[in-house]
Amino acid sequence: MCYNVVMIAFIKGTIYSINPDFITIDVYGIGYKVYFNHPEKVHLNEPVFLYTYHLIREDDHNLYGFLESKELDLFEKLISVKGLGCKTANGMLTYSSYDRLVMAIEQADVAALKQNPGIGAKTASQIILDLKGKLVSVANKEVGINDKIKDALEGLKALGYKNAELQGILKELNTQQNLETEDYMRQALQLLARKGK
Repeated sequence: MCYNVVMIAFIKGTIYSINPDFITIDVYGIGYKVYFNHPEKVHLNEPVFLYTYHLIREDDHNLYGFLESKELDLFEKLISVKGLGCKTANGMLTYSSYDRLVMAIEQADVAALKQNPGIGAKTASQIILDLKGKLVSVANKEVGINDKIKDALEGLKALGYKNAELQGILKELNTQQNLETEDYMRQALQLLARKGK
């Protein structure tokens, strides 16, 4: 069971040591051990800023660190799934990228989720049951799409396109500025056709 008390929301300091599963951050002479899933992205003696999840259990306190707030958000959603602990959720974000995990969940891809360490068919199905449809709005917020793009996406959903398919073209759509809803729909259909080849 994980208990989270928001005591440490982020850490800003200098990398003191790097290990396969965790790093130590020097913050004004105090070393914080932080479980971190991308040690290849940091370097000794360089500054770092991590969003953190502070896990408190009866016999242990742990910090989990993330370079991006969206990774922390996904981590918190994953540990809300029945039977999924902090170490397993962190392992998923180590093995798979944020985008791959969101895509697998939105497409209800049990096989893709089972590739993650510690995830069996039952847990993968539970993740999909609990989180499918709850991650797209978060991803939309990250991209910062405008109202006309949102209307175009709703129109495409009415045509039978799935959230996961539309998620894959959001960033490209968002590079087009000041178009009408119909124009965004045409652009989206071209992108979808291209990706389908």
